Amino acid sequence: MEPPSPPDAPDKTAPDDPSSTPESPRQHHTSQDLEVSSYLEATLEGEPQPEAPPVHPQTVIVLDFGSQFSMLIARRIREAGVYSELVPYDAPWDDVRKLNPAGFILSGGPASVYDDDAPQLPTYVFESGLPILGICYGMQLLAYQLGGKVEPSNEREYGHAVIHHASDSPLFGGLSASLPVWMSHGARITEVPPGFQPFAHSDSSPIAAMANDSGYIGIQFHPEVVHTRDGAAILKNFLLKVCGCTGDWSAGNCITDSVARIRDQVGEGRVICALSGGVDSAVTAALVHKAVGDQLVCIFVDNGLLRKDEPERGVDTFHRHLKMHLVHTDSEDVFIDALADVTDPERKR
Repeated sequence: MEPPSPPDAPDKTAPDDPSSTPESPRQHHTSQDLEVSSYLEATLEGEPQPEAPPVHPQTVIVLDFGSQFSMLIARRIREAGVYSELVPYDAPWDDVRKLNPAGFILSGGPASVYDDDAPQLPTYVFESGLPILGICYGMQLLAYQLGGKVEPSNEREYGHAVIHHASDSPLFGGLSASLPVWMSHGARITEVPPGFQPFAHSDSSPIAAMANDSGYIGIQFHPEVVHTRDGAAILKNFLLKVCGCTGDWSAGNCITDSVARIRDQVGEGRVICALSGGVDSAVTAALVHKAVGDQLVCIFVDNGLLRKDEPERGVDTFHRHLKMHLVHTDSEDVFIDALADVTDPERKR
């Protein structure tokens, strides 16, 4: 879909008051192709929002073992009011430690624990003494590395299933004894590790969940997908009842925390930010400007390859509406001349 025609470039001699122009630029940008300027101007002109509380130093780490649902796990955690970071399964402890972990969730994955190159659980996960929730491959890996037995299943379990539990496990607190869940696995645990007890089963998985007294829990199903009816409640039980998280995080905390960290890092210094007109640089500029104000100088280079009137809109948004110190240079001829006779798209890029 073609975006609507943008407004004419603003009169450079016009006063900064938006009401001095015939129409607000935002009125021209209502389409499926939402412009960065629309987001930023709407934020600026909207009702003031209360400051979010500081970020709580609780992060639940999702170790990614290659599941297609790994990002979804992190999202579900944040929806439960707990901050989460998705990191590779082999991330070094020094990087993870800085995130103030309150617990670990091990994602599913396509590998078998018996593969020669199967991803392994880092030893620091156990040494940390923090709660662990293994999902699907994560459960099998937990069992395998702690001395249990994992075997290929004669019947792959994929799709809807019903698990039955009869325990006082906090994971299923407040839920019915039989739960519809989503399974996707070709192996199963036939013997739990020393110190663990099975506490749920399905028709095809005699051990669909296991736990020990150290806060290590494994579940064979996927609580992060909508097909598991009570998946959100199961994850929230782990976060609040097992990890001890408070559940008071929100997305607004990210802005407050980012602004505070920027102020701390910049101090009395000055900052230069390159603006492309895209979302990444626009959000960066908005955050830095919110943190340090006139200590920020933005540089916007018109390379002649932007959409019609996009440079004018960028100048209008960042300089006139957001009051940023903006250096704008028209370098269209330089870029167009350099691209003359270049046909290879990678060279152009």
